[in-house]
Amino acid sequence: MSTNLLITPAAAAELGRQAAVAGTPGQMHLDLLDGSCETHVIRLQPGPMGGVPVARADGITLHAPAGQAGQLEGLCLDYRGDLSGGGFLVTARSGIRCCPCGSAFTRL
Repeated sequence: MSTNLLITPAAAAELGRQAAVAGTPGQMHLDLLDGSCETHVIRLQPGPMGGVPVARADGITLHAPAGQAGQLEGLCLDYRGDLSGGGFLVTARSGIRCCPCGSAFTRL
């Protein structure tokens, strides 16, 4: 795994929960779709779905298509939850602009 994608403990816990509910314990897949507010939007699904491992944290392995792995460099995947629900949020280092929606980004 050469991708420098970080997964926070909160995100790892929620990814692990979703993977277990879907019957793919410890395995989740991330792929990038065309975004409307920024260039890329992240989609998360249970299972490895033929991707390559791009990050591991707290018992969860996150896979992505090999051709998209480089786009994940410098991103951090977090999860925020409260009584009204929750969602995954993307934050980044400099050189990457993240949308306030939390799931989209553009490389500058």
